[in-house]
Amino acid sequence: MNVNYDKLGNVNGEITVTIEEKDYADKVQKQLKQIGKTHSEPGFRPGHVPAGLIAKKYGTAVKYDVINKEVADAVFNYIKENKLQVLGQPIPEADNHIDIDKTEFTFKFKVGLAPEFDNHVNKDLHVPFYNIQVTDEMVNEQVEGLRKRFGRQVPGEETEPNCVIKGEIAELNEDGSVKEGGIVVENGIIAPIHFKNDDQKKLFEAKKVGDSIVFNPAVACDNSEIELSSMLNIDKEQVEEHKGDFRFTIKEIIVLKPADFDQEFFDNSVGKDKAHNEEEFRAAIKELIGINFENDANYRFSIDAKEAVENAVGQLEYPEEILKDFLMRQNEKLTKENIDEEFEKMRGTLTWDLIRDNIAAKFEVKVTEEDILDEARGAVARQLMQYGPNALAEQMIEKYAAEVVKDDKNREMLFNNALTRKVFETIKENVTLDNKDVTVEEFRQLFAPKAEA
Repeated sequence: MNVNYDKLGNVNGEITVTIEEKDYADKVQKQLKQIGKTHSEPGFRPGHVPAGLIAKKYGTAVKYDVINKEVADAVFNYIKENKLQVLGQPIPEADNHIDIDKTEFTFKFKVGLAPEFDNHVNKDLHVPFYNIQVTDEMVNEQVEGLRKRFGRQVPGEETEPNCVIKGEIAELNEDGSVKEGGIVVENGIIAPIHFKNDDQKKLFEAKKVGDSIVFNPAVACDNSEIELSSMLNIDKEQVEEHKGDFRFTIKEIIVLKPADFDQEFFDNSVGKDKAHNEEEFRAAIKELIGINFENDANYRFSIDAKEAVENAVGQLEYPEEILKDFLMRQNEKLTKENIDEEFEKMRGTLTWDLIRDNIAAKFEVKVTEEDILDEARGAVARQLMQYGPNALAEQMIEKYAAEVVKDDKNREMLFNNALTRKVFETIKENVTLDNKDVTVEEFRQLFAPKAEA
């Protein structure tokens, strides 16, 4: 068998395969013998059918199949052994056919090649990197938020914005007297912070146990049937009949007492034994904010780095005819009528994939099993984070991560994520970073839609 390759331009090539009888004859005979052992024919048991009859009946089809397989293997082995960076799949020339009466055949295949280019990842390439500043105000806000989150409800002497108030709710006449036969809820509960009307909220400010407040539940709830029926303990169908004023007599005020700076609070907030006093706790909170900001900064860097590298590489040339043919074979929704438009949509993704792989090859970026597991651990940890720091037990993360990587689809996704992450780390190490200190607001503005010129 003879295999030749001719490069036709920058991104196209042609593979020619010439196959002779000696390349396939033995394989044809072997398959025919196997057929003779397993197939029966009228008047003959399996294994006793004359070879001539088997050859006459099956010879042409077997010869055709063997030649096609030998040629296909030759093409793909040539591509693999010569490390051709082929895009799509080889396309057989239109005049490829098998004249079954001949013994020697020549086949030609068009192949599309990945464009050759310099990725320009070096110190001459400048990419901005934004360092988001962690302020004392941010730390204080986070600390107070955590104190409220892990706080507890206790009796209070005076109403506060976030308090819950218990008491009697009594329906009034227009003159302010208690309505005879009207609604009376002995153990009513309200939370003014959830009122839709600010004026109604203010009526409950700075009140004490024993105080009475005249308010309008319908106005406070913005006429929500669900909220009114719940507050007044009536059916929704009755709501329309009770939209006047009510008197609320306070029996109990429940306020949220922020968590104390104790070991239980530290462990619940930042993890067991990560802090042992307020100073260490605030330092841990600052570090956590910094880690989140670092992740945000690296995400922004990936956007800017991708843009900088793509601009430096410029527009790439592609074997469009071969790629379009390949895409239509892969997706029946793509036709000659829409393939041009769809190909342009795919061009950006294809370009970045080639650049990413080019960088990985140049800098010998390898994805190990540990890298894949790290991606799985990160995904599991992000899911468990919603249950609090104590849910992030190392053994639990390891257990679920090991399960995640068993699925082939998950592995492929995790591999690609790990490769992309390591490529951006490589870019970061090998370009010149233009470091810029920014506030959170300035950083957010980087993601704001750009004004049209």
